[in-house]
Amino acid sequence: MDFNIFFDPVPESITQKNYAHNTFFKHINYHGELFPDLQGVQIAIIGLEESRGMEENETVDQAAHEVRRKLYKLKKGQSHYKIVDLGNLRNGMDLKETYLRIQMVGEELMRQQILPIYIGGSHDLDFGQYLSYEGMKKLVSMLTVDAKVDMEDEGTPYEVHSQDIILHQPNFLFNYTQLAYQSFLTDHDLVNVMEKLYFDHVRLGQLRDNFKEIEPLIRNADLLSFDVCSIQSADAPGAADAQPFGLTAEEACQICWFAGMNEKLSSVGLYGYQPFFDDQRFKTASVMATMVWYFIEGFYHRKDSLSFKSNDYTKYTVSLDSKPSTIIFYKSKLSGKWWMEVPQGSREKFERDTIIPCSYQDYQTAQRGEIPERWINAQLKLY
Repeated sequence: MDFNIFFDPVPESITQKNYAHNTFFKHINYHGELFPDLQGVQIAIIGLEESRGMEENETVDQAAHEVRRKLYKLKKGQSHYKIVDLGNLRNGMDLKETYLRIQMVGEELMRQQILPIYIGGSHDLDFGQYLSYEGMKKLVSMLTVDAKVDMEDEGTPYEVHSQDIILHQPNFLFNYTQLAYQSFLTDHDLVNVMEKLYFDHVRLGQLRDNFKEIEPLIRNADLLSFDVCSIQSADAPGAADAQPFGLTAEEACQICWFAGMNEKLSSVGLYGYQPFFDDQRFKTASVMATMVWYFIEGFYHRKDSLSFKSNDYTKYTVSLDSKPSTIIFYKSKLSGKWWMEVPQGSREKFERDTIIPCSYQDYQTAQRGEIPERWINAQLKLY
């Protein structure tokens, strides 16, 4: 694929500034006069300008550039970066063509073992991000962070894109997880729908009660879709639907850190930023740039091989008086993270791992003779 025809270069007004030698910008390649070589690259930053999926779309086309202005100034982390900024993806003739372009570019990058980070554009563009997994012939899990559940029966693509993903055929969605939604913005019937489908969902208040328990949910995801409106407006005012309540900027960065450390996560999108609504210092762009920085740091701190027969893992077998009679757990000697084994079900059309992320709390639940809820939900999905 000739990537060059899909992308506009990063403007000289951003790249020609006097950045210090230890900044993020000085340690990546970028699309300027020439398109960068992708040989050996691990992460590709992609700006999105598409806004036709939302009604209030002021300055969405400038979102990625504002984030770049903040990101490029940040100090480089300790790892050796193999990162490129491909510039901004050119919009299609219509919204569907833009989805298709995201699908094609994302699929090709992931085939080359390059993780795309999408920045900017409206949240419905995660439909294209999801479609890029269709050719992989395996079930995937999607993680969405949003103040609302975008599954309304009627509305703009921005309001129904999650429903489009769930209903898409062929169906290769193993699990859908929604984090940080707020009850007063969410139709209770939609929550009931997620429960009937055995999808994971965590309200903002529940997330705050035990923040560490969301880490296994994040670790189970193949792709992350993050709407900036899920961050409280005091920290991120740059969205038309910014809310006074929501995640703090620190919590958003922690989620990105967890996501970066997830060995199986292969794409991430940060959507919904509108500079028109930001403050004079472009605070939201700073928050998003820091989220990207923490995701990248997490990526370069990945430790686990996910080869559970290796000596990197300790195997624990817990006996139960019920059915199943045993549950097998694995603990990483490198990271201290936990997984558990779930019997293979009947969904054989696509490949899917049957060893799923869990927490130490799940192991303790099994030791008490109880079946962890996470195990039950996973088995229901596999049948």
